[in-house]
Parts: sequence; structure tokens; C-alpha cells
Amino acid sequence: MNQTIPKKPLYIAGGTKEASSYKELRSPHSGEVIAEVAIGTREDVKAAIDHAEEAAKTMAKLPAHKRAAILQKVSVLLQERKEEAARILALEAAKPITVARGEIARTVETYQFAADEARRLHGETIPMDASAMGENRIAYTVRQPLGIVGAITPFNFPFNLVAHKLGPAFAAGNAVILKPADQTPLSSYFIADLFAEAGLPAGALQVIPGPGSEVGDEMVIDDRVKMITFTGSPEVGKTIRSKAGLKRVVLELGSNSGLIIDEGFDIDRIIKRTVTGAFTFMGQVCISLQRIYVHQSMYDEFVEKFVAETKNLRIGDPLDETTDIAALISQKDVERIASWVKEAESLGANVLTGGTDNNVVKPTVIVNVPSHAKVSCQETFAPVVIISPFETLDEAIDAVNDSRYGLQAGIYTENIERAFHAAEHLDVGGVMVNDFPTFRVDQMPYGGVKESGVGREGIKYATEEMTEMKLVCFNRNK
Repeated sequence: MNQTIPKKPLYIAGGTKEASSYKELRSPHSGEVIAEVAIGTREDVKAAIDHAEEAAKTMAKLPAHKRAAILQKVSVLLQERKEEAARILALEAAKPITVARGEIARTVETYQFAADEARRLHGETIPMDASAMGENRIAYTVRQPLGIVGAITPFNFPFNLVAHKLGPAFAAGNAVILKPADQTPLSSYFIADLFAEAGLPAGALQVIPGPGSEVGDEMVIDDRVKMITFTGSPEVGKTIRSKAGLKRVVLELGSNSGLIIDEGFDIDRIIKRTVTGAFTFMGQVCISLQRIYVHQSMYDEFVEKFVAETKNLRIGDPLDETTDIAALISQKDVERIASWVKEAESLGANVLTGGTDNNVVKPTVIVNVPSHAKVSCQETFAPVVIISPFETLDEAIDAVNDSRYGLQAGIYTENIERAFHAAEHLDVGGVMVNDFPTFRVDQMPYGGVKESGVGREGIKYATEEMTEMKLVCFNRNK
């Protein structure tokens, strides 16, 4: 192995620990080896939990202002090293560098939000005398940390989605064991170093890459881990929930987000934005725009303009400033999408633009797609979008709702009553009015219904999920 290739051991108890085995981490773009990464085992997780038990006691005693200061310091350090962090994203995830910079900017802000939540996490007083039995009693609630949080994160936003686990957990005073995605562990090591520099107590954050069947499973079944926060596929999410017992679980799972473009809306205003929503980071976004429903009076014009704008996207090296589309995360996913598109064609669909080229899936636009085709009813997690016409708004709403998922949806309309009607009847966790469903800012509640998950992220909401509410009641009756 070339000595210039970094070796990443386990990160346990505030320091490094050699693993029993390592794997080569390769760039999705070039295929070159970019690191040797530790493969954690069940025994490694058990050792990490031992250390986390002690660190959790320290974190629980850490005053809110000190927890906030650590999170704020990480935000500052990441801002100072933002270009280095963005290049890590481009290297390990093939995220185009301009998009990577956007993720780092969001992550800086996410840790700032977490610092704010550490300072304002509070309980409430209870009006006990609202009941006759409560006279002369004073009661209030406090929020206490759970203890150890197990975080299992995906490859697509390895800085910001990790921040959505670590930030709330530390704001609430917990310790965290982090299992990063197999393809994107370097970003987790990077952020762990920043937390150490910021003064996080040793053992409060431990990083253990490795197979979910061992590392993830051990966190799920060990009763000392009080909560699992997971972002990934519904299949894995269901397995976690079935094994977690009574521990708290927050699951952010799949989606095939839909957008309705209502009659009379000026489509020229939104062509670029809808193309962005469909193809940013090659569609590997949980709320990527996958299904577009356009009123039939504008359908042909919209399709023509959408395809033309799609063809302007540039395929290239993720480190090239002009690149819009780079390699998909794995060759296996390229092959999967190619087979799904082929299936859609066999069912009568028309591919207007797209195709594959080695490890790249070209931006793909498909029309006349049956609702039961995989590119419609499953999550593509690739640069593939389908466009369909509709006659009535309720028909479009039914089409969006005809899904096992329900994360976010969007509607463009000039009619406020139709906007309220869609907001009420779309069966999703979030409705974006006059925007695409790919919109997210990091302080808003974020999560879905049906197979899109359980619980909510968003810093305030996740921080509360990561605490236990305790009631304290004083009897002042003589």
C-alpha cells in the first residue's frame, strides 16, 4: 500500500485505536484508493459503549453554556477549514465541489443552531391548581440527557446529516457513538478532530466505521445505548425498529418526492429550480424531486423547456468548478438505475434524455411512466425524474399520495385556496408551497410519514427527542 495513502483507525475514548482489519476506500469518480479505513467489530462497539458510559456522566454535568461553547467552536473551526472539508466531500462522495461548499456552509450553520439550543433547552411550569387536587402544589419539568446516543448516518450529506445527529445530542448533554456510511467515513474523522480541538470531553464522541450487521446492530441491541438516530433505507429502518425494543428511535428514511405545477403558473420562473431539485448531487438527496405532475394545459411546454435545461448540465470531475453531474456513489447503483429505466421503457415509458457512461448516470427525464414502474414507485436516489400530466388538482394530489413514502411534497400555484387544499390533503411530513420539495433549512422540523420515517429532525426538535422529560412536584399543603 502506498505510504501516502492515509490510514484511519478507530476513534475511541478520545484517541485512535488500531482495528483488527482495514478496507480500501476508493473514490467513486476515479476509482483510486484514497484511504485505508478501519473495519469495526461488535467487540469494538462494546468497548466504545464502556467508554461512552463514563463520558455520558461527564456530559450530563457539563453546564449548558459550556456545551454551547463547544458547539460554537466547532462551527467556527469548520468555517475556517471549509475548503478542506469541501474537498473531502468531493473526494469520498464525488459531490461536485460547488455543491460540497453549500453543504459545508449549511453544516456551519447547523452547529450554530445546536449551540443556540444548548442555551435554551428548558422545561415548563405546570398549573397544578387547575385541578382541585392540585391546590398548594408547585410543579415543573426539566429535560435531562438520555445518556448514550447511537448515530448511523448515510453517504449523501456526510457532514450535515452527521451534524443533525451530533449537534442535538451534545446540546442535550449526551455522548454519541457514530457509525458513518461505508463510503464517507473521512468526513466523520474530520469532524471528530474538530470536536476534540473544541474541548469535547474524551469519549463523548467515538467513530466506528464498519458493517451495519455488526457495528450498527450491536448499538441497536445494547441496552446501554438509549437512542438510535438513523438516516437510510426503509428496509434497514424497519430492522432497527424491530430490534430496538423500548429504546427511543428516530428514523429518517426514503422518499420519491412529488411536485404539482398548477394550472396557470408561470413555468419559466421555475424551470431552472425544478431541474436543480431533480439533479443536485445526482439525485442522491432524500427529498430529491423525483415525480413532477404538470397541468395538462402546460405539460408539453414544461417538458420541452425542462429537457432543454437538463441538457445544459455539465458532466465532469467533482473537483472541477463547472461540474454539475459526477459519478454516482457506486457502480452497483449505476447498474440498478439502468435496469429500472429499462423496465420503465418495457412498460411503455419514453426516455427523453439520459443514459449511463461508466460510473455516471446522465440526467434522465422520462414521460408516460406507469405508476407501478420502479422509477416512479420506489426511491431512485439517482438523477432520474418522471413528468406526468394531470387534469384536476385532486388527481395530482392522489398521484403524489400514491406512494409508500411521505417525506416532503411541493406545489406551485397562484391560487391560495388551492394551496391550502393541497397542504391539507398531501400525505407527507412537509408541504412546500411555491417551492420544490427539495427545500430544507436546518432549523425546521424535518421528517416523514408512512415509510419515510418516525420522529423529527431539525435541531430544536431533535434536541428534545434526545432528552427525557422529568416532572418535579412540591406539596406545600400543611
